[in-house]
Amino acid sequence: MSSLQLSINYKIAALCVIFTIISACGHEQVRRVPVGKSATAKPVARAPAKSRTVGERAAVVALRQLGVPYVYGGSTDRGFDCSGLVQYAYAGAGRRIPRTTSEQWRQLTPVKSRDLRVGDLLFFRIDGSISHVGLYLGERRFVHAPASGRQVSVEVLDSDFYRRAFVRAARPY
Repeated sequence: MSSLQLSINYKIAALCVIFTIISACGHEQVRRVPVGKSATAKPVARAPAKSRTVGERAAVVALRQLGVPYVYGGSTDRGFDCSGLVQYAYAGAGRRIPRTTSEQWRQLTPVKSRDLRVGDLLFFRIDGSISHVGLYLGERRFVHAPASGRQVSVEVLDSDFYRRAFVRAARPY
């Protein structure tokens, strides 16, 4: 299977996960769906777009960027850095937020880890400074533009690296 086909399969699986999470918001039980190259799942009932929160809409926009390359300073669908992806996703959801990780850190309202919602921003300390941000998807997963040579992808917040690097969350809405 070509890398393009794997990328497309990964995007489809990730979109299924986010639509499952979004549609399960409220009191319904969330059906767990693994993210990975072989993950296949049909979403449960999809919530109408206008009934989604701003954060949920931003998460959908961010997931549509899976596979887009990391570009330092990038904030378009031709390439993103981490804060550019987050800003782009929120702009697509109709909400303006600051452009850089440090501005997002300073200007957005902190949220406790136990209160995370889809669309919250996750901040990470890497190499001694708050230098990375991702967008929370629910189920302890987040989407981000990781680093040079990589692409927009979904990660698990509980992985050793991200669990140690996580500093706080913030809510832009």
